[in-house]
Amino acid sequence: MCQTNDRLRPAQILLWVSSVILLSLLLFKSAAYAQEPTPEAPVYRVQSGDTLWSIALRFGVSVDALAEANGISDPGQLVVGQELIIPGLTGFSGYLEAREMPLGETERSLSRKYGISRDAFARLNRLTSPMQLYAGDSLILPEGGTDSLLGRRVALEVGEPPLVAAAMEGTNPWVLALQNGAASPSLLLPSDVLLLPGEADGPGALPPSVADAQVTAPLIQGGTAVIRVEAASEAQGTFLGRALHFFPFESAMVALQGVHALQEPGVYPLQMRLRLPDGTWFTFEQALPVYAGDYPYDPPIYVPPDTLDPAITKPEDEQLASLTAPITPEKRWDGGFVSPVDEAYADCWPSRYGDRRSYNDSGYIYFHTGLDFCGQVGYNIYAAADGVVVFAGETVVRGNMTVIDHGWGVYTVYMHQSKMLVQAGDTVQAGQLIGLVGATGRVTGPHLHFEVWVNGVQVDPWFWLTNVYP
Repeated sequence: MCQTNDRLRPAQILLWVSSVILLSLLLFKSAAYAQEPTPEAPVYRVQSGDTLWSIALRFGVSVDALAEANGISDPGQLVVGQELIIPGLTGFSGYLEAREMPLGETERSLSRKYGISRDAFARLNRLTSPMQLYAGDSLILPEGGTDSLLGRRVALEVGEPPLVAAAMEGTNPWVLALQNGAASPSLLLPSDVLLLPGEADGPGALPPSVADAQVTAPLIQGGTAVIRVEAASEAQGTFLGRALHFFPFESAMVALQGVHALQEPGVYPLQMRLRLPDGTWFTFEQALPVYAGDYPYDPPIYVPPDTLDPAITKPEDEQLASLTAPITPEKRWDGGFVSPVDEAYADCWPSRYGDRRSYNDSGYIYFHTGLDFCGQVGYNIYAAADGVVVFAGETVVRGNMTVIDHGWGVYTVYMHQSKMLVQAGDTVQAGQLIGLVGATGRVTGPHLHFEVWVNGVQVDPWFWLTNVYP
């Protein structure tokens, strides 16, 4: 009887490696000669929407130098597909292109994928620190083809010698090391994600078991980040100083996080810990950009002074924050949220989310935390989605208020009602009548103030009424 083993014995591996090293190197050399001739200088092909100014800015050269290098007298004569020599990139040759930085990639993984040194990658993209990179960033990379040359992922198991890993993958340890920017197999580290020849099978910096990683983009003040990771059996993380709560959804783990209206625009780290199918944990960090919402400044508003008194407003703010803090693991809504008012005035908004506000001639230290709908006293108010009522009661600033928990840290809030038709503990369905429009609390007239909270942050309700989450 003939038996086979999944793992080769060390002696067999050494014999096998010695017999394939020469063949592997010859194959790589042959493949290099089979490629199309590359330009001697770095060349960029003009894409739709490009201008001479945008190309110069992307490559960090002056418009005059770019025009002179290509004999361009009229900047408006660029055509799609035109080849431009990029001056000043000494040491580079061949075609270059702009590509978006996806979630799940790093400086190291991209340099491996495209077969260029990390130093060359940094010079090509004018990087002084890897922290400058963020998901969605526009990068300059070698054009086409090479992204399928190195893309298949393998991760060294803890305690597994590179020799064994290389043998199992049908290559040799020296080729594996050189392909991944290491001078020797001994420099390959356990749990490091290495790349091999073959079609890309997922994010290059994440383990092979993670099929995909995505985040909604662009992220703006008042938006909702949807972070999705496929194939991790458990996920943890933080973003914008808040712990993320991941839940299984379809074939992935999904987390939702609101972006505050006053969050300073900039780049912020997304930190994730993924429990892999074998039970081990993998830690990953990548920066995400947050953009300004460009919210307008409303004219000053005048209200009763007691509704601005911190002795009243602070306890109310804390009460609402406490009501919207619990994370229910059940996702109670399905599809998009429906309008909380009748269709006739569903598009009538006297004030939008995020507008900067001044009360009683204060500085513009306030912002509008929800979306106001037009209405007269007695108009209908409906639940925007399925959920459970967690509060229905009277407050000073917000008037008669109802709070509904939709699960996954998502809540809707309905303020200034003249009458509340539900109570805490009630289960409601999308479109169910829950109250009537009023003018209670800090108002200048009757209307519905409607809020959406996501993981402890008020977000723009308009996004939730016009998009489907997750």
